[in-house]
Order: sequence, then structure tokens, then C-alpha cells
Amino acid sequence: MFTSHQAPAVRDAADPRHLARALDDLALGFSRWRLPLGLARLDLRNRYRGSVLGPFWITLSTSIMLAALGFLYARLFRIDVADYLPFLATSLVLWNLISGLVNDGTQCLTDREDVIRQMPQPYSVHVLRCVLRHALAAAHVLPLVPIVFLLCGRWPGWGLLGTIPGLFLFLVNGVFVCTLLGMVAARFRDMGPIMQSGMQLLFFVTPIIWKPELLGDRVGFLALNPVYAMIELVRAPMLGQMPGLLIMAAALFYTAVLGGLAFTIFVRWRGRIAFWV
Repeated sequence: MFTSHQAPAVRDAADPRHLARALDDLALGFSRWRLPLGLARLDLRNRYRGSVLGPFWITLSTSIMLAALGFLYARLFRIDVADYLPFLATSLVLWNLISGLVNDGTQCLTDREDVIRQMPQPYSVHVLRCVLRHALAAAHVLPLVPIVFLLCGRWPGWGLLGTIPGLFLFLVNGVFVCTLLGMVAARFRDMGPIMQSGMQLLFFVTPIIWKPELLGDRVGFLALNPVYAMIELVRAPMLGQMPGLLIMAAALFYTAVLGGLAFTIFVRWRGRIAFWV
């Protein structure tokens, strides 16, 4: 008489459940949002430990830069100062947020080498820590924008509500950027200097200190610049304008491409981060 036995479960080493583990990492990391928020606040506190102004040094340095560049370039471009300063203030705040996310995003995993190798913490926690740290830093500078608007006698009114979707998209792209650059830079350490040099060049080719209208009938080509699309999505409503359909479509397209690329790399190579850092 033969006895039937249930076949043992077969574990395929070629199928390590990349997708399931990556989704679990993201779900656990976002569910613990208080942890990266607390760590981000601690980072800012430690950075300015012993300082009188603390994080408000960011506000002071941005104010000095705004005053110096505002009156100089308004003169060079022959633009009314009251019209140029609100544009420049909004541009600098958004640019500082983008450049901070990009530059620090390349180090968001390698800087946490000790934690990654000793504690079973979701990698998404380190990404959120970087994003929230720069969001908190930007929050210290953001009040500078309405002050400049009031001094220049301009107020966007209800147009400020139009900045909410753009700011949300900023944070979403920040998560994508830090995830992508953090993993690539963990594998290839040259990525950090490359991105720093690239951001310096991008500052001059993006309408930050100069207005898009200066390009005349070629202003449409600016939509090819992802940074411009994201900045204009927030800056235009602040200046009492609505971003064009081309800008909105470009911003959504770049977000989808960046998100797809970041998620694909995170799913495929997440298991190697601990060995790379």
C-alpha cells in the first residue's frame, strides 16, 4: 500500500521576490513617517548646534542673496525691482529645495552606512529622512516669499491655492530623486561630484535669475528642462498666473518617468544596497 506525501514547497533561488520585498519596504517606511520626521528635525538641530539663529541662518543667507541679486539683475535686465523681486524670491526658494534634494540625495544611503549594516530598518526611511530634512529647511525660508510680495505691493490672492498641487508634486519627485540617486551613488561614488557639477550648470540654463520671457518666441523649448517645468508649476500661481498646459503635461511626464525609473531600480537592486554602502 502506497502512502501519498505532499510535495515539499520548492524555493526558487532565481526568484527572490524582489517586488514583494520592495513594496513591503515602502509600506513599512511610509507607515513609520514619524521616525524619519524626527530624524530630519534632529539633523537640522545638530547642524546648527551652538548657533544663535539656528536653522534661521538659512533664512538670513537667502535674504542677503535675494537683496544682492535682486537689485543688481533688475538693473542689468532693465526690469522694475518691484516686479523682479517676487519672481527671484520664489525662484531661489524652489531652486534651493531642488538642489538640496539632488546633492544630498546622492548621499542619503551612503551616509547611513552604520545604520544600514546594523539595524533592519527600511531603506525608504533613509530616503524620507533626506526629503523631510530639506522640506523643513525650505519651510524656514518660505515665509520670506510673502514678505517680499508685501514689500513690493503684490499679492497673488487665491492663486496661492494653485501652488498646493505643485508643492505636493515637488515632494513626490523628491522621494523619487533621492531613491534613484541614493542607489546609483551607492554603487558608483562618482555620481555625487557629477550631480554637483551638473546642478551648477543647470542653475544658469534654468530661468532662476532671468525671466523666461527673455527667450522670446523660443520660450516653449524650456519645457524640455525638467527643473523649469517643476519650478514653473509652483512659481506661476504665486505670481498670479496659471502654468500652461505644456508645462503641466511636461511636469507630469517627467514625474512618471522619474518614478518609474526609481521604482524599477529599487525593486531590482534593493537587496544589494547593504553591500554597496
